[in-house]
Amino acid sequence: MRIGVPAEGADQPLVASTPDTVAKLIKLGYEVSVETGAGAQARYPDSQYVAAGAVLAGAEEVWDADIVLTLDAPGPERLALMHPGATLIARLAPARDPELVERLRDAGVTALALDTVPRISRAQAMDVLSSQSNLAGYRAVVEAAFAFGRPFTGQITAAGKVPPADVYVIGAGVAGLAAIGTAHSMGAQVCATDVRPEVAEQVESMGAEFLPIPVAQERSTDGYAKEMNADQAAAANRLYAFQAAKSDIVITTANVPGRTSPILLDDAAVNAMAPGSVIVDMAAANGGNTTMTRPGEVHTTPGGVIIIGYTDLAGRLPSQSSQLYGQNIVNLLKLMTPAKDGRLTLDLEDQIVRGIAVTSGGEILWPPPKVSVSAQPATPPSSLNQPTPAEKAAKAAADAQAAARRRRNATIATIIAAVLLAALVLVTPTAAAGHYIVLMLAVVVGFYVITNVTHSLHTPLMSVTNAISGIILVGAILQVGSSNLAVGILSFVAIVIASINIFGGFLVTHRMLAMFRRD
Repeated sequence: MRIGVPAEGADQPLVASTPDTVAKLIKLGYEVSVETGAGAQARYPDSQYVAAGAVLAGAEEVWDADIVLTLDAPGPERLALMHPGATLIARLAPARDPELVERLRDAGVTALALDTVPRISRAQAMDVLSSQSNLAGYRAVVEAAFAFGRPFTGQITAAGKVPPADVYVIGAGVAGLAAIGTAHSMGAQVCATDVRPEVAEQVESMGAEFLPIPVAQERSTDGYAKEMNADQAAAANRLYAFQAAKSDIVITTANVPGRTSPILLDDAAVNAMAPGSVIVDMAAANGGNTTMTRPGEVHTTPGGVIIIGYTDLAGRLPSQSSQLYGQNIVNLLKLMTPAKDGRLTLDLEDQIVRGIAVTSGGEILWPPPKVSVSAQPATPPSSLNQPTPAEKAAKAAADAQAAARRRRNATIATIIAAVLLAALVLVTPTAAAGHYIVLMLAVVVGFYVITNVTHSLHTPLMSVTNAISGIILVGAILQVGSSNLAVGILSFVAIVIASINIFGGFLVTHRMLAMFRRD
């Protein structure tokens, strides 16, 4: 079968397949035709597609392919170029455009919506929403930093102190987590809120503070945040407004699939923010999360708040966005081409395929059956497995006895060690007794010095300890020729052990540092 990759037009810089993903499609047995100039805006020249094995063609030939890969739903003119029985793979948003679904059915094409991939573990590699949202979250912080005009990280200079920027992210999905990680890596103080309490650990793992909504919400069953009721929305909006007023930058990411984006910050909340503050509304394409958002534009409110309403944040990184989008399609076609013979297999029994199938064979398959992705609550243990009060008391007594036995053994070991140390001091010549004090002080100082060294300095610390072992080695070499047999043996053992420590330590240090060296 032949795959067609058309040019997207002047207003869409991405391309549905890059030279790298074209080569992977050819390995699956497909022939690939790419419209001339399709990858130009994404910085993929035609020569790279030819080198990957694709054939350059005109628009009509590309749209007449057996499988057409594109970014978004085609207009009626382009859809008319497809022949009945062909397959269209694109972001179709079928829940928002019922008329498009009917046009696809009337055209007799099999339409697969990449933006409806079910959020199950097996489908993560095909989820274009996640891959594009990840890049969009990164770009949102870059745009915010540019508009903010001040450094994110705190600085102390001779001219004064610069506080770090306060960044507030509303929504901790893929885009929100990407924004959190980027802002944190740039030195900002980051906090985040999400209607799903289960994402708190993810937020904190990214270095941000999680601010829970006062009204709890039930867990998601499809991987997306649920729309809140009136009481929940009111409580959440009060939190959003309060935190936004304290923040320098607010990034909103709230989207409800198939619906207009919810309003998180109203006029009063935006006006309460300090002049020079920045809002990046990542939901601007679906109406926006603020009442003052202008989709596709950047504007400043009368109160001096900058609102960025770009609808193409991922498109501002066209090369990488195209590569990830194309790889998502490759992963999908691997699933649908099990024999790698260049023939597409539409298995509607597969959860992923059924979840993205919009039309096929002149029938409308949308919407698909719901897929639950949330973990089932743990089944409470049976009362038969619960220990009885007598068993609990017996276990507590046994634990207490074990603890007492451990304390007794530790006390005996300490007394024995103290006796042995005292005996050693008594038999030591008076002139050498002072060395024990030096040894004990060295042990105490060394313990506190080494335990307070940050982990990132352990490798150079190893080199310092090697130098200390070098002192031991020198002393042992000076004593190895002693006329006292015992001194000679001990010196030889010291030479061997110190040499192992020195050369082995430097070898390990070299290998560890090589991990961070660029070729």
